Amino acid sequence: MADIKLIKELRDRTGAGLSDCNAALAACNNDIEKACDWLREKGIAKAAKKADRIAAEGLALAVRCPSCGKTVVLEVNCETDFVAKGDAFRAFVENIAKVILKEEPKDVEAAKALTTDLFADATVKMGEKFDLRRFTIIPSDGNVIGSYIHMGGKIAVAVSLSGGDDELAKQISMHIAANNPQYLAIEDVPAEVREHEMSVQKEAAKNDEKLANKPAPVLEKILEGKINKYFAEMSLEAQPFLMDDSKTVGQFLKEKGVKVLKFVRYQVGEGIEKRKDDFASEVMAQAK
Repeated sequence: MADIKLIKELRDRTGAGLSDCNAALAACNNDIEKACDWLREKGIAKAAKKADRIAAEGLALAVRCPSCGKTVVLEVNCETDFVAKGDAFRAFVENIAKVILKEEPKDVEAAKALTTDLFADATVKMGEKFDLRRFTIIPSDGNVIGSYIHMGGKIAVAVSLSGGDDELAKQISMHIAANNPQYLAIEDVPAEVREHEMSVQKEAAKNDEKLANKPAPVLEKILEGKINKYFAEMSLEAQPFLMDDSKTVGQFLKEKGVKVLKFVRYQVGEGIEKRKDDFASEVMAQAK
């Protein structure tokens, strides 16, 4: 059997069963990335875009500076949901946002250095360990900036638009919160990412009886279609618009004469392991 930690990581990332994860790691010499692809090629794992969502506690907020117009989107984590829902924690996160907006630190470490006293005070008052995980500052630059906070701070979105108004920016932000695009447009998908997906699809095609006897040119077109559909689901402009699914976001924006310049979407706990399960016992039970 493969290393238990590797099996657990692969299961968390792909949602595949223990035996399948073990088989994938064995087939790929314990290479996690190759094992993820192996599971997808066999039709066992779900798409990688959903693989890293593990819950953690905290708040994600979008806070706008009333004087300069710039907006910061940030995520601050805590240990319990009880604290995350409290007014004291929200005020703490908002104060961190104000410092970041004022000082514009270059990275998270610089921001932490600026807010050391705030964190120390919060730990004394609320009795938990806190962490500033990430932030992005969106400058105004005369553009329209809109935001949306979902479920009181589980998801925070901010978007910068050329054209439009606050209401339209909020609608686009709500769409982003609901649909979680990874790219602005299909054209923004890096070439290496697209090539990697093509290699995965080619391997998957070998296990699909319906594609087994297709001529090479026909198969190539089919796989291109699959790839375009895959990345369309991940690209903002190609997604059906939340407010009117008869058109894509790109079509809607074109009708309005609006262009999305930048968007940020933070979901609390993405990729953070909230708790340690008794995974070893589970593995041993299945190994018997």
